[in-house]
Amino acid sequence: MAKGADYVVQYRRKREGKTNYKKRLNLLKSRKSRLVIRKSNKRIIAQIVDYDEKGDRIIASADSNELRKYDWKFSTSNLPAAYLTGFLCAKRGISKGNKEATLDMGLHPPIKGSRIYSALKGAIDSGLQVPKSDGVFPDEKRIAGGHIIDYASMLDKKDYEKRFSGYIKAGVDPKEITRSFEDVKNKIEKSFQTQK
Repeated sequence: MAKGADYVVQYRRKREGKTNYKKRLNLLKSRKSRLVIRKSNKRIIAQIVDYDEKGDRIIASADSNELRKYDWKFSTSNLPAAYLTGFLCAKRGISKGNKEATLDMGLHPPIKGSRIYSALKGAIDSGLQVPKSDGVFPDEKRIAGGHIIDYASMLDKKDYEKRFSGYIKAGVDPKEITRSFEDVKNKIEKSFQTQK
């Protein structure tokens, strides 16, 4: 155990490896809302957050599990679901007056073409102003699920049933993911047009 007059105990979240306070401070210096995107093995969460001395205030949020309300029957953790989650969150934020934000990806590494950047692309496509570099986004085919269709069509029957057992149980065909992606995106768009 460390001893001495100059020893300072680090914040709990820093000790646990949950928060990078230097990075957070730099984000807060921009004085803009933050588009916070987090991913897990089963879902994507996007939030528009404002700083407050008493604690951060969430202006708008979306969880990829909410896509079920818009008839999304596929995985809630893939690239298309990430895009749709970012799109939905940004639409909610814009409807509450937030038109710009900075990306907060937490401790996730900045990997080109990842689900984080897919969600960011969805937020930008919905009209949210976020500083970005165009080279980091996945291509349009991957965002719409084209890579899933390609993978499903190259497998033999046994491997197909093994890899897509969740889709088979749900009664959905992975080759329909692009059409479903467009349908869900249009439903989200229409739901906000009717609110105006």
